[in-house]
Amino acid sequence: MPNEPLLDRVFLERLERLAIYWQRSFTGLVGGHNRSRFAGGGQEFLDHRHFHQGDDLRAVNWRAYMRLDKMFLKMFQIEPRVPVRMLLDTSASMAAGGGEKFTFGRRLAAALCYVGLVRLDTIQVLPFASRLHEGQVAGGGRHRYRQVAEFLEGLEPGGVTDFFRVVREYLNEYPQRGLVIVISDFLDDAGCGKALQYLADYGNELMLVQLWSEEDRVPPWTGEVELTDAESGGRLRIQVDEEARRRYTEGFDAFAAGIKEVALRNDGKYTGLPTSMALEDAIFGSMVRTRSIA
Repeated sequence: MPNEPLLDRVFLERLERLAIYWQRSFTGLVGGHNRSRFAGGGQEFLDHRHFHQGDDLRAVNWRAYMRLDKMFLKMFQIEPRVPVRMLLDTSASMAAGGGEKFTFGRRLAAALCYVGLVRLDTIQVLPFASRLHEGQVAGGGRHRYRQVAEFLEGLEPGGVTDFFRVVREYLNEYPQRGLVIVISDFLDDAGCGKALQYLADYGNELMLVQLWSEEDRVPPWTGEVELTDAESGGRLRIQVDEEARRRYTEGFDAFAAGIKEVALRNDGKYTGLPTSMALEDAIFGSMVRTRSIA
C-alpha cells in the first residue's frame, strides 16, 4: 500500500493565500517587509494561482475565466529574489517517541515549500544532523511541488545533532545573505545558541521553528526510570517524582525561551510548536501570529 502524502490537495489549496514573510531589506535584492507578492506585472510569466477575495482584479486571467468560469491570478517572476533556505533537522532525536517530530517537521516543510512555490519564491531545503546533507530546490511554480514532496517523503532520520558544524558548513557553502528557516527540536548536547547567532551575525534573517513532543516538555513517567539518549545511546537511571517533573518542565521552558531570544534579538521570528497541535492550527494560527507567514 503506498504511503500517504504529506499533505492532501484540500490542505494545499488552503495554503495558496499565504506568503512567507521576511522583515529585512537585503542590498541588491527584492526584500524588506516582503510578502512575496508578485501577482500581476512583472518580467516573466510563470504560473497561475486561484483567485481569493481581496486579490488585485487587474491580475486576473480573464480569458481563462471566460473559458473555465473560474478566476485565476497571473503570477510573474521578478529577479533577483531574496535567497530562502530551509534547514530541516533529520537527526535521531526527531524520531524519538514515535517519530512525531520528524513527521511534523516534514509536513511543515512541505507546506512552507508549497506556499513559496505558489508565490514564486525559491526555497532550498537542506536536511541536517551532524552535517549538511544533499538538498532539494523548490522553485518554478506549484507544478514543481510533487518533486520536493517526494524528496521530503524519502528522508530518513538518523545521526547526532551538531549545530556548530552544520552552521559552519552552511556559511561556507552559502555566503549570500538571506532568510534562513530552521525547523528543529534544537536538541544538541553542545548547545545551539552560538551557532544560531553566527547565522545572524553573517547577515541572515532567522525564522526559527521549534518542535517538541509532549514528553519532551512534560515527562510522562514516575518512579525509577532509565532514559536512553536517542542520538548518543547513553543511558541514565533516575528517580522521577512530581517535583522532578515540575523542574524538568521549567528547564524545558527556559531552553525554549533561549531559542526564542536568539531569534528576537536579531529581528527574526520564532514559533514553538508541540506535535500534538494540528498542522492547520500551527500554520494558520501560531505561524501567522508570529508573522512568519502572512
